[in-house]
Amino acid sequence: MPVEHYENFPVASLLLPRHLREPIEAIYAFARSADDIADEGDAAPLVRLAQLNDYRNELNTIDSGGMPTAPMFARLARSVRAHALPTILLRDLLDAFSQDVVKSRYADFAELREYSRLSADPVGRLLLHLYKRATPENLSRSDDICSALQYINFWQDVAIDWKKDRVYIPQSDLQSFGIKEKQIAEGRSDQHWRNLMHYQVDRARRILLRGAPLARALPGRIGWELRLVVQGGLRTLEKIEAVDYDVFRHRPTLGKTDWLRMLWRAAFMKA
Repeated sequence: MPVEHYENFPVASLLLPRHLREPIEAIYAFARSADDIADEGDAAPLVRLAQLNDYRNELNTIDSGGMPTAPMFARLARSVRAHALPTILLRDLLDAFSQDVVKSRYADFAELREYSRLSADPVGRLLLHLYKRATPENLSRSDDICSALQYINFWQDVAIDWKKDRVYIPQSDLQSFGIKEKQIAEGRSDQHWRNLMHYQVDRARRILLRGAPLARALPGRIGWELRLVVQGGLRTLEKIEAVDYDVFRHRPTLGKTDWLRMLWRAAFMKA
């Protein structure tokens, strides 16, 4: 499955055990379709929110022991029951998508962190539940990785998000570094902008590295999958730095040589 549509979800790749591909695909389909409701098309906000609430009603059916009639939700129900997945994590994703419909600015990093708790952290937590590795320490480290990846995606997509009238850089940070939204609209990268982005990149890297030991703590295929995820985030940060933080004209992307570098680094990651 392509991953471009829902960047923070490690889909059922060849590195994942065969018996987990079905539940991962079921969760991915749920998240991707709900994300579409929030982001795609030209439906009015009230219509989008009502459609997302229909998803919550389907989760209510699953929680009450019923079987949804829609194939996507029936597939999800089978996975939830087979692996004892907490549906509160799926509800968190829906809350994040609902927030996307009505909220486009974040006052400070605490607000942005709460958003990533809903939009990104559930992904890693669901995977840990699937792998029967959902210990408190693992969950905490997974949250760091998933949230950091969310922030990295925001920083590389500043220009793309602006076209959607979204600014994920906290308003308090813009003010602290002397940046007005007009500068984002103009795509102007000056020293103030570079200072701001250096701060954001450094914070994302510290959070990602805080969670990185999880990649060595988990065995086998999931450990390798997570090592590559971490290295992909770190490499993207390096590429933002390499263009002197001018993500307006040079959106960082990972090419073949980057993947070779990531594989090498993944093989020698320290515990």
